[in-house]
Amino acid sequence: MGRVTTADRRSALRTGAGLAVAGTLTAGCSTSGPARSAGPRPGEPSARPAPAEPSADVPGPRRFPGLPAQISHSPRGRPEVALTFHGQGDPATAVALLEAAERAGARMTVLAVGTWLDEHPELALRVLDGGHEIGNHTLNHRAINAMSESEAAAEINGCADRLHRLTGSIGSFFRPSQAKEASPLVERLARNAGYPHVLSYDVDSLDFTSPGPEAVVRTVGGQVRPGSVVSLHFGYADTVAALPALLDLLDRRGLRAVTTTELLT
Repeated sequence: MGRVTTADRRSALRTGAGLAVAGTLTAGCSTSGPARSAGPRPGEPSARPAPAEPSADVPGPRRFPGLPAQISHSPRGRPEVALTFHGQGDPATAVALLEAAERAGARMTVLAVGTWLDEHPELALRVLDGGHEIGNHTLNHRAINAMSESEAAAEINGCADRLHRLTGSIGSFFRPSQAKEASPLVERLARNAGYPHVLSYDVDSLDFTSPGPEAVVRTVGGQVRPGSVVSLHFGYADTVAALPALLDLLDRRGLRAVTTTELLT
C-alpha cells in the first residue's frame, strides 16, 4: 500500500463530513432552537461517532504542563502571537480573512460556533487546509456562564460533536461564549468534554464594535506583546480591512502570527 498523504486524509474526511452534515441537517428538521442539540447528563461528554478516516494531522486538545487551566497568553518566551477568531457570520469574510493570513504566511486559531458549522460545514476543513487550527466556541453562542449545568454541557458537547464529525477532532481549544473567562462550572464541563484548558485572551481588538480598520489596528498595536493571544472576529468588514495592516505591524515589531498550539508549545 502506498503512503497516505495529508491530501488523502483530508479527502477522506471531506467524504465523511458530507455524510455527517446530511445527517445533521435531516435531524434538525424536526426541532427548532437550542433544544435540537440533545445534551449528555450534566458534566459528561456525549458519545461521538467515528469520522470516515481519523486524521493524524488534525490537532486535538493538548495539556500544557505548568500553564493554568484558563490561558490568556503564553509565558512570553518567543516573539510570537496568536490571532484567535470567533467563528461565525458571513462566510465570505471568513474566507477573505483566511486568504489574507495565508498570503502573509500567518496562521490563526478559529473558535467555531456549532450552528455556524451547521450552516457552512465546508469551512471547518477550509480552516485546516490553510494551516490554521480550529476549536470550540459553543453550539449557539449564548451566555454560557449564566446557564444551568445541563444547558452548558449541551453547548460544549454539541459543538464538539460537530467538529468531530467534520474534522476527526473535537478541536484544539474551548472558548466560552459571551465571556472572556469561563466560570468554575463551565471550566469543569469543558475539561470533562476533553479540553484541558480554556482559551481566553489578553488583547481584545474590539473589532465587533465596528470602530473602523484603523482603530482595530491601533487597539491591538497598543496592547500586543510577545506571547499575546488576540481576540478577533469573523463576520466584520473592519476586521477584513484591518488584517493586512495588523500583520504588517506585527512583522515590523518582529512578531510572528502562529496558531495557539504553536504559541504554547
